[in-house]
Amino acid sequence: MTEEVKAKLQELARELESSMVNPDVEIETCFTEECYRSRRFPYVRLRYITDEHNVHEKDIEISPDNWKKSVEELKEYITFMIEQFMEEIDSVEYGGE
Repeated sequence: MTEEVKAKLQELARELESSMVNPDVEIETCFTEECYRSRRFPYVRLRYITDEHNVHEKDIEISPDNWKKSVEELKEYITFMIEQFMEEIDSVEYGGE
């Protein structure tokens, strides 16, 4: 991973931490090589705990195909994935469509 990509991921981490995409979803970034050592790519972990205390997690990998995208494009991608994650939870937990 190049220094440019590392810098981009650091900026993305700051953007995600400062924006409240969905206040009910915990967002944990794993963008350093130490963090994602056992995995292939950097990732964002989403965690949501329902009122019934069920825990749902999803990891969104940032593969090399995405490294050329701008920080804003990556943020939009992750925001979209968070929306899908919440729809999946609604479907599983509450029978939503």
